[in-house]
Amino acid sequence: MSYKDYMVRATAGNAQIRAFAATTRDLSEYARKAHNLSPIAAAALGRLMTGTVMMGTMMDNDDDLITVKMDGDGPLKGVLATADRHGNVKGYAVNPYVIMEPNAQGHLNVGGGIGEGTLTVIRDMGMKEPYVGQVPLYSGEVAEDLTYYFTKSEQTPSSVGLGVLVERESLSVIAAGGFIIQLLPFADEQTITHLEFNLQKFSSVTDILKAGKTPEELLSIVLDGFDIEFTEKTDLNFYCNCDKDRVERALMLIGKKDIQEMIDDGKEIEVCCHFCNKAYTFSVDELKAIKEKAK
Repeated sequence: MSYKDYMVRATAGNAQIRAFAATTRDLSEYARKAHNLSPIAAAALGRLMTGTVMMGTMMDNDDDLITVKMDGDGPLKGVLATADRHGNVKGYAVNPYVIMEPNAQGHLNVGGGIGEGTLTVIRDMGMKEPYVGQVPLYSGEVAEDLTYYFTKSEQTPSSVGLGVLVERESLSVIAAGGFIIQLLPFADEQTITHLEFNLQKFSSVTDILKAGKTPEELLSIVLDGFDIEFTEKTDLNFYCNCDKDRVERALMLIGKKDIQEMIDDGKEIEVCCHFCNKAYTFSVDELKAIKEKAK
């Protein structure tokens, strides 16, 4: 099967429903390799990146950014993803190497890995202050937490389904994706009832994607019985905009005292990007120049 991550956007039920669906196998596998993620960390981060990149396309302006982070008291500690409105997303797991027993259903125990804590959504729309919404974690399983966030923080009745399937032998991601279904304020009772019926009989995102279904087919299953109008298709990518200049500016922020300690060690340092794990090397002379520019 050949993969290329993309997302579709649609309306359904005489525009009473807006819907998004994505396949994210490539970007989830890229993140797994870049961060050497354990299966449970790969599942948690893949799910969160999938949800975040779909949320990113809901924003209005080209420079808008959305960051979604889950902070918990479990061994994973947390995951974070950032996306723009053009289908670019990046992310990381706080503790990428966690190994845990499966949950009672025999699946990767993402909820147990994250534990209890908070889900925070930060929308940077170029204003003086970003918009920040926060809710307690509902289950730690990511999809249920995003569903809870939309309902509680944004008063938008929603259903989020996310899945990442990790191959047991190679530990590679073999399927990933998800959907977001939202009811608009004027949705009638008949539409709501039929949508609830569809969601109750829906199996799982990974079952659908493992069978080779496309995002369009995924939405057709979730929205069975509704007229569906596909309005947009967006390519998705794991994209990190880090470069040496950005890392240098970050080093300046740690202060002259700490930079001087690095200089006194007399060795070059290596700084890795949180998001893509790319390493940047700075010589002692470069550190001296950074110290001169630091506050």
